Amino acid sequence: MPETRVLLKNAEDPELRTLAGYKRYGGYATLEKAYREMEADEVLKELEDSDLRGRGGAGFSMGKKASFLPRGKMEKYLCCNADESEPGAFKDRELMQRNPHQLIEGIAIAALAADAGHAFIFIRGEYALQADILDAAVAEAYGDGYLGENILGTHRSVELVVHRGAGAYICGEETALLDALEGKRGNPRLKPPFPAVQGLYGGPTLINNVETLSNVPRIVAHGAEWFRGFGTEQSPGTKVVSVSGCVTRPGNFEVELGVPTRELIYDLAGGPGEGREVKAFYPGGSSSPVLTADDLDCPYTFEDMAKAGSMLGSGSIIVADDRVSIPRMALRTARFYHHESCGKCTPCREGTNWTVKMLERVVRGEATPMDLDIVASVQDNIIGNCLCVLGDSMAMPVGAMMRKFREEFERAIAASGSSLDKVGGIAAMQGAPQTIGGSR
Repeated sequence: MPETRVLLKNAEDPELRTLAGYKRYGGYATLEKAYREMEADEVLKELEDSDLRGRGGAGFSMGKKASFLPRGKMEKYLCCNADESEPGAFKDRELMQRNPHQLIEGIAIAALAADAGHAFIFIRGEYALQADILDAAVAEAYGDGYLGENILGTHRSVELVVHRGAGAYICGEETALLDALEGKRGNPRLKPPFPAVQGLYGGPTLINNVETLSNVPRIVAHGAEWFRGFGTEQSPGTKVVSVSGCVTRPGNFEVELGVPTRELIYDLAGGPGEGREVKAFYPGGSSSPVLTADDLDCPYTFEDMAKAGSMLGSGSIIVADDRVSIPRMALRTARFYHHESCGKCTPCREGTNWTVKMLERVVRGEATPMDLDIVASVQDNIIGNCLCVLGDSMAMPVGAMMRKFREEFERAIAASGSSLDKVGGIAAMQGAPQTIGGSR
């Protein structure tokens, strides 16, 4: 199965990260078109008509989100969420490392559509290399007049700052990101008000992730209908998918939305090792409810993943083969979210801690079948009752594992004496592969 490369087109060219290399492939021509030939409302309409859905998790229409910002002379902001900390997600890392100017051009055009004069890239603190590459690219863009005051002599201005985070997963939540940018502890805010009305420094704020904003230049260059020619009616466009875990060729692969998940796992990522079978997989990062081998033929779209009882999320597939212990995978998932909880709200603070302790009892063989019912019930009570979605991010996958693999949890109870340090072959939870892009 071949990839459909749009965002990753020419990604193997090391010169693409430079201004000269990017312009050689037509870079910044769309920015010139948008700033010199189009009104802000025209740019916004193209984004709305394209129905580009957010690639960071929620899948909300990017154009509609931008349209929510009020018009007027108040200071407005654009924030690029590059705090890619979801286990299994590493697509934004590759987009920033290989083609930083694509993101910068997208930010400048999106800022025009949203009438935002200030923009920020909030990048994960561990992405030191990518942050250095972005800093160099931003400096080049300023030097050629694509950022700053009076862009291309149009009397329009966008100031862009690369801000490095401090390593907290919770800062990937959009309102916690805003607090961190303001120099506060990264805690989620109560909503409403939503960022589009009252966000950074109290001003209207548009927040989108790296992949979403990287799509903007091509949509404005070729038009909404061109973009909708990829994918499906409800999930248009291409998607960069990170595939990791128990596969022979982990990496990032760009495909049209709507391809069967089986083709992503087996054709592009090589599938599990010889003699092994897919047992379960997270379709959208570790916060998405797990699916089983029966769901492999499900089309990879926002709507089809929802029908299957999960979500496309960040577009990060983590595969577990038949060697993996599901109770241990559930425990490892719960430990991550317990560790990363900010502790601000009770359902998340207490729910994640209690779930970890109970799953440890399950793995040690000290729990009872009744305990499994209680653990499952607690996950249901966490969902929808937290200040942000971090508690749900643990409860949804853990709850799904307990529903779909109940017998395996019961067998774990019966088999006492297991060591908590063993991970049952769950290479899937080790994070991204060491080499960007993996093997293709």
